Amino acid sequence: MGRIANFIDGAYFQFMLRDEFREAQIDFGKLAEKMSGGKEVLRTYFYDCLPYQSPSPTDDERIRFGKRQGFHAALDRLPRFQVRLGRLEFRGYKDNGKPIFEQKRVDILMGVDLALLAAKHQVTDAAVLAGDSDFLPAIIAAKQEGVVIHLFHGQNPHRDLVRECDERTRITQDFIDSILIK
Repeated sequence: MGRIANFIDGAYFQFMLRDEFREAQIDFGKLAEKMSGGKEVLRTYFYDCLPYQSPSPTDDERIRFGKRQGFHAALDRLPRFQVRLGRLEFRGYKDNGKPIFEQKRVDILMGVDLALLAAKHQVTDAAVLAGDSDFLPAIIAAKQEGVVIHLFHGQNPHRDLVRECDERTRITQDFIDSILIK
């Protein structure tokens, strides 16, 4: 039957929910189960960053930070879930005055986790919810170790990511409806 690990790019999923599904409220336990396709789940990894806080945080920054910490704590309490955090770096301002932030370490965390599980033969399958190509070297390495890669994606995933994965599932409204918080 095999064992699977789920890898969720939190920022990608959050943007997809916002842009494609009117910020649907998701039951992450149901999402992990759906991604597993009935296989035994070793673990579901959720990769994210805490919101940026300035050296002297505003009330809004503190509230946003606390809410995200609470969300991560709730995920960590789910069976076989692990939140893995990168870092959000401030990179200056756009011409219109909006701040520029960049996620750091998230893709490498995903890649290292997938490559280690594959090399140690801990999983037969990996379900990846992502949309960019930064994760490709780890996917290729895992495939070379015999791991079957299942991609879950939104409207416009990177074409190289789609090409390299063994199986693909487009996240549709029906998919989202099946994992909503009831």
